[in-house]
Amino acid sequence: MKNFTAKDIPEQKGKTFFITGANTGIGFESAKEIAGKGGRVLLGCRSAKKGEDALGRIREVYPDAEIALIIIDLADLASVRKAAEEVRREPRLDVLLNNAGVMWTPKTLTKDGFELQFGVNHLGHFALTALLMSKLLETPNSRIVNVSSLGHKQGIQDIYWDDLHAEKKYSPTGRYFASKLANLLFTYELDRRLRAMGSSTIAVAAHPGAAETELGRHLKGLMLLLLKLLTPILRLFLNSAAMGAWPLELAATHPEVQGGQYFGPAKRGETAGKAKLVDSSPASKDPNKAKRLWDLSVELTGTNPMI
Repeated sequence: MKNFTAKDIPEQKGKTFFITGANTGIGFESAKEIAGKGGRVLLGCRSAKKGEDALGRIREVYPDAEIALIIIDLADLASVRKAAEEVRREPRLDVLLNNAGVMWTPKTLTKDGFELQFGVNHLGHFALTALLMSKLLETPNSRIVNVSSLGHKQGIQDIYWDDLHAEKKYSPTGRYFASKLANLLFTYELDRRLRAMGSSTIAVAAHPGAAETELGRHLKGLMLLLLKLLTPILRLFLNSAAMGAWPLELAATHPEVQGGQYFGPAKRGETAGKAKLVDSSPASKDPNKAKRLWDLSVELTGTNPMI
C-alpha cells in the first residue's frame, strides 16, 4: 500500500459510499474519483446549492456517475439524524467517510451547545457513525474512515476535559488540534470494539498532509494576510486537494486495508506526495483516553455506535 494515487482505486461497482463535506476540497475529490470507478456516492453537504454544483462538476467528468445529494449539517444533531435516516434507506453502505471539518474558527457553539470544532469534527461524526452503524454492520466488509490531521500531534495532546465547551478559555488552533486527536481516539476505540464483537466492519483513519483546501476560510486579520501572501510559494510544497485526497481514497478502497490503520502522504514529513501507511502520536493510542472520550461522546450526543 505504498505510492497510492487516484489511479490505483480499484473498481467500486456495486458499492455505496457516504462522504461528508463532499462539495469541496479532499471530500469532493474523493467523491469524484470513487464515482469514476463505478461506486455509488452519496455526497453529504451542508448547502443544497453547493451540493448540486458538486454533482454537476462530477457529471462533467463522469457523465454516468451514480451520485446523489444528502443534506447534512454536522453542527446540528437533528440534521445528522435526518441525513442518517435517508442513508439508511440505501440497500447497503460499504464506506462511511467522515471527512467534513472546520479549522481555526472564531469561538462558536453548535446548535446543540458544543464548541464548534469539537462539535463538528468529532461529535457530529460520532453521532453519524452511531446512527449508521446498523446499516454498516449489515454490509459485509464495510468501513468507517475518519479524517484526522498532522495537527493531532500538536497542542496539548489531550481533550479539554474540564472546559469542553470553551467556557473558560478558547484557542482556535488548540481546539482544532484536540478535535483531530479525538478523530483518532475514536477510530482506534471503534475498531477495538468492532474486533471484539467479531464484525467484518473496520474503522480506519487518514490525513491529507498539507493540502490546499478551503479549511482556512475562517482566518482573519494578519493570519489571513500572511496566507494570501504566502500561498503562491506554499503551492510549490503543498498537496493539491486532489493529491490530499489520495490517503482517504486508499483508506476507503484498497482491498488490503486492515482495521485500525492510518494513512497519509509519503513525502516531507507526511505533508505531501503519494499515500501510504503512516503512524500517529502516542497520545492518540491511549486506550484510557479513548474510552473516556467514547463515554463522553455517548453522553453528549445521546447516540452509541455499539447499540
